[in-house]
Amino acid sequence: MPQTLLEMAKDLILAQIQAQQLSPEGMHAALQQTYASLLALHAQEDSSGSVAVAIPEIQPQPIHWRKSITKHLVTCLVCGASFKQLSGRHLSEHGLDAQSYRVKYGIPPRQPLSARSVTALRKQIVQQSRPWEKAPTYLKAQEKVEKKAEQPVVKKTRQVPKKGASRVKK
Repeated sequence: MPQTLLEMAKDLILAQIQAQQLSPEGMHAALQQTYASLLALHAQEDSSGSVAVAIPEIQPQPIHWRKSITKHLVTCLVCGASFKQLSGRHLSEHGLDAQSYRVKYGIPPRQPLSARSVTALRKQIVQQSRPWEKAPTYLKAQEKVEKKAEQPVVKKTRQVPKKGASRVKK
């Protein structure tokens, strides 16, 4: 029993999602594009006198930047491609850099352009390696603390005048 074109398109999209080549958010646009491609192929096969069906291009709805960054993938808001991280190389293909990309789509300057799992892994690595402890300024400050610890502690006591005694000596 032959599958309909729509069923074939659904199967292809589900396979891409399972292989993590497509984010679930981009499923609708990819399904429309795949269905249109299958229709075009089907029309070419039936070129023995049948009329090709033209499918109008449907512009995908713009994705809010918060939805473009998921746990495992980040979706490029320009082309819709999914990555673990939006690299400078990819953004340069669109004539952008990270700063102009953030400005164009209203993304805060400190928001990482990588998937949340990648950001969490990097944070964990930094916490384990503690690079600030290797910085020259940190090492210099630690030397000062150690020198102070080596010096003997001298307590200065202030004598409190007795009650009734004047503080001014004659």
